[in-house]
Amino acid sequence: MISIPHKAKQFGVFLIKLLIVLGAFYFIYDQLAHNDQLDWEKFIALVEEKQSILGILFLLSFSIANRYLEILKWQNLVSYIKPITVGESTKQVLGALTAGIFTPNGLGEYAGKALYFDKKKTKKIIFLNLICNGIQMFFTIVFGTIGLFILGYWHWALAIVGLSIFFILFSFLSKKVKIKGYSIEKLLVKLNEIPKEIHTKNNILALARYLVFSHQYYFLFLAFDVDLHYLTMMATIATVYFLASSLPSFQFLDFAVKGSVAVFFFGKLEVNEWIVVFISTLMWFLNVVLPVVIGSYFVLKFKPKWN
Repeated sequence: MISIPHKAKQFGVFLIKLLIVLGAFYFIYDQLAHNDQLDWEKFIALVEEKQSILGILFLLSFSIANRYLEILKWQNLVSYIKPITVGESTKQVLGALTAGIFTPNGLGEYAGKALYFDKKKTKKIIFLNLICNGIQMFFTIVFGTIGLFILGYWHWALAIVGLSIFFILFSFLSKKVKIKGYSIEKLLVKLNEIPKEIHTKNNILALARYLVFSHQYYFLFLAFDVDLHYLTMMATIATVYFLASSLPSFQFLDFAVKGSVAVFFFGKLEVNEWIVVFISTLMWFLNVVLPVVIGSYFVLKFKPKWN
């Protein structure tokens, strides 16, 4: 086996980290600068008309709460393996978010978080991250389905309920069937090994995070003078978030996917298209771009655990 000099390894790691950060910033710039749907002059004029320091801080507080709840979720789940501080959890969550910005549906986050731990713990970390994202998706599906019912998309909602029932029954009947050594039964055993207190806290934090994110969306629409009934607005937001999250996408294209779905549903409610696009872009900027900027620092400071 060829031995790679220590200095060469260090340079290689530094180069990879630098490419990740530069790539993240390039993709963010490219999406903001070359999106034909964004009329920046109109947006700046509206912001100047409604500028409010308190309003901006209010909306930013939702982004901080959103990521902080995710950090607490990860800290809680990782405590099953070993206790970590909020600061360590912050590094892992934001660093992994930055590393996963180029990958479909943020899959790179799984590898990003695993790099902070010993190689022998990789499978456990990936499994915990699956639980972390899985419970978030569960609430997205539940509220999204309720939203479809409220908006009158009965066929879609019933189809989702039907598919969910089919999946549950199929999982129960085939729980002993193994695929590459894994089975539903084995997955349930692994889930039950984690203390109920950790699962309960994870569920509460995931629900709180969903409510924070969806209400940030709601208050942004209010800021842009979109006057719709609260229930109608929240049902539409839940539907958009659910359907957009179900589509394959990259983090750096997240606003484009959610924006196109949002334009369709809010268009049915006669909301101006450019307002919908801008709000989707702002949500992406506040909840992805800003955390990625901070996460870039942690990526550059990262020291691999693997030898």
